[in-house]
Amino acid sequence: MIMLRPRVAAGESLAGTWLNLGSPVSAEIAGLAGFDWVLIDREHGSGSDAEMPLQIHAASASGAAPIVRVGSIDRSEIKRALDAGASGIMAPCVDTAEQATALVRAVRIPPLGDRGAASSTRASGYGFRYREYLATANDGLLTIAQIESVTALENCAAIAAVDGIDVLFVGPTDLSISMKVVDPAQDPRFAEALAFVARTANDAGKTAGILARNAADAARYRQLGYRFISLASDRSLLAEGFRRAAEQLGANRAR
Repeated sequence: MIMLRPRVAAGESLAGTWLNLGSPVSAEIAGLAGFDWVLIDREHGSGSDAEMPLQIHAASASGAAPIVRVGSIDRSEIKRALDAGASGIMAPCVDTAEQATALVRAVRIPPLGDRGAASSTRASGYGFRYREYLATANDGLLTIAQIESVTALENCAAIAAVDGIDVLFVGPTDLSISMKVVDPAQDPRFAEALAFVARTANDAGKTAGILARNAADAARYRQLGYRFISLASDRSLLAEGFRRAAEQLGANRAR
């Protein structure tokens, strides 16, 4: 298992991308492209329970740390992802410190949490590295809370203060909708919200993360103090690549 948490704790700036297609092939390509981490999206992605372990295998084999975004703070779903060898968990819509605590406890093995351990999972080397996994999992697994609402902004400091939360990760689309922001790029309230999350995370000794739409956004987020940034997705890159290819061939079929 690729341990990403020590690199985050050391203050490294780490680059990631989103995997929405449920494809182990795109997971492998993203790893070979050089991303530090990939996000296997079980909230809005197309993949199933059967495909998630294959994506984790492919990403790990190509050098990228696989993080799974679960649909909710569901202990069973989190356990399945971690047993398959995920390097960490991202949970959407973490609005309170209580939810953040529940997330941490679902990721951590006792005595720091409630996650059950099994000796024959892929994460524990099918039994060959079980003791090693027990000794390192709580220190190595990354736990990411998404800040996606006005309520989460109000509770941001309390969420950041929860021991075991490593990254506060802004979901720009949901946050802008919650804030009733029509044009996030032009609204100063949204810019201040992004700066606030970064300050709050850094003040608590945590890392700020965000999904960037383009390289210019990513550069701006770095200036604000974000160090865990994702750019694009396999789905968006494929759609854009096909669109350009069709245009270059002069395709004119109405979409």
